[in-house]
Amino acid sequence: MSSAWLKPYMPRSLYARAALILVLPVIVLLLVVGIAFLQKHLEDVTEQMTRTASREVMLVLATMQDAETQQQAMAEIRPDLSALEMKVRFLGINERPEVGYRRWYDFIAPQVDSDLHAFLPNLVAIALPSGDEARLYLNTDLGLLQLTMDRRRLSPAAPHQLIVTMVFFAVIMTSISFLYMRNQLRPITRLADAAQAFGRGRVVPYAPGGAIEVRAAGNAFLDMRARIERQMEQRTMMLSGVSHDLRTPLTRLKLGLSMLPEDEATPLQKDVDEMQLLLDAFLDFSRGAAEGAPEQVDPSELLKQIVNDAQRAGHTAELVATEGSGTAMLRPTSIRRAVENLIGNAVRYGNRAEVSLSLTPKTLRIRVEDDGPGIPPEQRTEAVKPFSRLDPARNQNQGSGVGLGLAIVADIARAHGGVLRLGKSERLGGLSADIIIGR
Repeated sequence: MSSAWLKPYMPRSLYARAALILVLPVIVLLLVVGIAFLQKHLEDVTEQMTRTASREVMLVLATMQDAETQQQAMAEIRPDLSALEMKVRFLGINERPEVGYRRWYDFIAPQVDSDLHAFLPNLVAIALPSGDEARLYLNTDLGLLQLTMDRRRLSPAAPHQLIVTMVFFAVIMTSISFLYMRNQLRPITRLADAAQAFGRGRVVPYAPGGAIEVRAAGNAFLDMRARIERQMEQRTMMLSGVSHDLRTPLTRLKLGLSMLPEDEATPLQKDVDEMQLLLDAFLDFSRGAAEGAPEQVDPSELLKQIVNDAQRAGHTAELVATEGSGTAMLRPTSIRRAVENLIGNAVRYGNRAEVSLSLTPKTLRIRVEDDGPGIPPEQRTEAVKPFSRLDPARNQNQGSGVGLGLAIVADIARAHGGVLRLGKSERLGGLSADIIIGR
């Protein structure tokens, strides 16, 4: 039997699901025990007690049946009333039965009322104002008779006490279980927070705790985090070392070219400049998002500085929209490099770049749009791969770069726990690049 229909109604968090697993059996047990107690025990006992009380009332009515006046009837039944512990009086001509209100938790009163009406044909009304007294109003030939007796003769005393006791102790034990469950789930929550922070590029202190299985998962996470950090450090050191070592022969080449005639050195100088750009791109890619620790940054002010720097460099860039306010945990140097790469691509393949910011309680979105040829949807996945050049989609007259610009941006976005999304600009018609980071 498929349970897919139940999934939309189930809680999403581990704590809520554990609470449901804990509370649901307790509620079902209380309902089953309560219903079984009411139907199998309490109702049978109440029927027997009301039947016995009805026989005593019928005895009193039979004793006073031959009396001609109310005084004579009271005299005849007085010995029986003393033995049966009942009180009797006749109501006045204008006096009405005082039924009043029953207690809201007196859930056995309806059965008492029903049984007495079934056993006593002359019964007009019954009043059950408390757990100590019951008043029966009966029609007789001499008038309306009020008969008062102990309520405990009609039903068990305080039948609700069992339900109250069960609920009380169920609440106590459930509360204790909640406290214990919270202590058991806390290490899992800390592990999830540490993993989520690491996915967003932050390293928070974490020490495994809790049950053996949770400790094993925590230790595995720490090993995985250390291994990833070592791999990132090794990649950075390797690429940085290679790029740094290549600068020495480039410097010698530049010195040698400076001694040649200008007409002979110009083509070679272009090759050297292209190699220099390639090395700079390697260094940027190797550094990725590893520069600096995450800190609280105002994205709006950071984008204003980046756009102003781009304008001073001669690029046609503009910050067109800023939605929302606040700060976010970012590496400002890495974000600056990512946005500068997007602006550089925009002005290389188009004529202008427009930057916008959208800040919500859950997400941060930085968008850079251009009026260039854009990237076809089927090639956008390939565009973010390292060393990927989409020659048919971009303007080669402006230079194609080395194929690491979008790869660096995507790497920085992933290091912040975000993603780089490429699309078509609705405003300018070219490429729209979004850096989306969770807050």
